Amino acid sequence: MQGLIIENISNLYQVKVEDTIYETTARGKFKKEEITPVVGDLVEITITDDDKKKAVIEKIYERKVYIKRPKLANITQIVFVVSSKDPKPDLLMLDKQLAFAEYVGVNAVIILNKTDLDKQQEFENIKQIYTKIGYKVILTGAKQRKGIDELKNVLKNNVNAFSGNSGVGKSTLINGIFNGDVTQEGEISKKNRRGKNTTTAIKLYEIDENTYIADTPGFSTFDISEIESKELYHYFKEFGQFEENCEFIGCTHIKEENCGIKKAVENGEIDKARYDRFCRIYQELKEKEERKW
Repeated sequence: MQGLIIENISNLYQVKVEDTIYETTARGKFKKEEITPVVGDLVEITITDDDKKKAVIEKIYERKVYIKRPKLANITQIVFVVSSKDPKPDLLMLDKQLAFAEYVGVNAVIILNKTDLDKQQEFENIKQIYTKIGYKVILTGAKQRKGIDELKNVLKNNVNAFSGNSGVGKSTLINGIFNGDVTQEGEISKKNRRGKNTTTAIKLYEIDENTYIADTPGFSTFDISEIESKELYHYFKEFGQFEENCEFIGCTHIKEENCGIKKAVENGEIDKARYDRFCRIYQELKEKEERKW
């Protein structure tokens, strides 16, 4: 029987087969093969106790997408949630995540949440920057249900991962989509205005047929070291059209003169603040690569 792993806690996997959920364990052979089943995996199971809905995983089908941390397979879309206020927008984290989505070949959607708290409406500038690049940006106020219907439409027929720093409102958004307390909502620490991580296990929640969302802890320590520093610019998708204007082959787009991307920044065709974040991420990756040797 074929099923989808919708939850993993320790060595137990909840596998959904049509309308039935089985509690499963994995065959020992996977450990020998150094493969671990993860949420999002399409698997083949054998039932061991039909009354108690117990089964064992026999086979893991080939993954179209695999994310190492948090461990998640076969997602088709990542929804990046950014808080407009409390905590303040972390655009460096967002740009890392967008680069990673481009790297693994998954569609990316940006949610600017808590817009009601941003009295200066600075979120409008953020929206303009990323919409111009080509990303879908949705403005939400989760507690007021603002933007929830638009978000629901974007999620349809996708296995969606929700990502973002703690406290940005992921759980509140998911609860808004389901009109109930599906996930435990976190409270912002008034002392330091940073979030407390409330989610401890990855779980796929089914919205309707062929549509799932995953609340994914672990993205707040997001690591994109799988991307080589020299390849990073490929995953800032607005850079591509200007690369041909670079004078040097192998241009890093950092220190070189006559760089097409740097000229585009000077001309206002690429947002300068985003380019500066590209440089910071490049430097982080470069330093990690040097430490390896």
